[in-house]
Amino acid sequence: MSMRRRTLLGLGAAAATGAGMSLLGSSAAAGALSPRMASPRQAPTEQFAIGVRQFSWSRGNRQLTTKIFYPASGTAGGNPIPNAPIANGVFPIAEWSHGMGCNSDCYSSQTHDLASAGFICPAPSFSDNTNIGSVYNGNWSRDVSEVLTRTLALNNTAGDPFAGHIDTRAGVGVSGHSMGGMTTHGLLTAWPDNRIVAAVPVACVDMGNPAGLHANVLFIHGDHDPTCDYNSARTAYAELPSPKAFLTHVGADHGQYLTPEYRYYAQTKNTFLDWFRWSLYGDTAARDRLRSDATSNGTSWQAALT
Repeated sequence: MSMRRRTLLGLGAAAATGAGMSLLGSSAAAGALSPRMASPRQAPTEQFAIGVRQFSWSRGNRQLTTKIFYPASGTAGGNPIPNAPIANGVFPIAEWSHGMGCNSDCYSSQTHDLASAGFICPAPSFSDNTNIGSVYNGNWSRDVSEVLTRTLALNNTAGDPFAGHIDTRAGVGVSGHSMGGMTTHGLLTAWPDNRIVAAVPVACVDMGNPAGLHANVLFIHGDHDPTCDYNSARTAYAELPSPKAFLTHVGADHGQYLTPEYRYYAQTKNTFLDWFRWSLYGDTAARDRLRSDATSNGTSWQAALT
């Protein structure tokens, strides 16, 4: 899609629904990794305790305070434990980008779910978190690429607790909501990062022409979204090659389906996690669950997985 055809975000309805939730999200940087498919293996079936580490990174003059949520040793459940020992194993990266006026703590349902399920989830806090222009000019997408580079580097940093625990072979996943969803779609289009093999833009608008990345892309959107035009996301979906899927929450607004209190939150959570299990672990059983994950009286599902 050309720049002229993009649907601009309507900021008049800028408050996202749900406790601690906010809005929207682009990146450049190719990177040292070549895109490749995950070696088929079963994703973890147990739930992990959650650890969290905070990093003060930067890209030029842009501050990138980033929390990394990760599978930790110990008993599952409860709040993230700062600097907890990482669990035994090697885990893929699935990043999350927050929305307008928010930070890395706003979407705890998503970041904590990813870590508990066996993913390393870097979640940057964008320093200009109310500036929609920084999404449209690519700064947020480039920020995500920088965060991915810094996170991957920890795998080979002598003495770092993550050393040897990050799966650097299967590529990376990215996701986010609203401005974060736009950032995610930007990483597939205007500011591509060829390390990305899985993406979940949530409540996004079309950010441009597909860049030809070999990525599995899942869109999640409410069809009564007053902030990010549902039809723009549908256009973005239509332009991408398979594998791809679109989970619509019928009658839902901009973000209520991301909160555990929502009636059809299970459809969001299970589809979101199984998409990454399939894409980053190569877990074909997770792929085969996707239709049942997504299906309910309050959702519709469209997919082209081959």
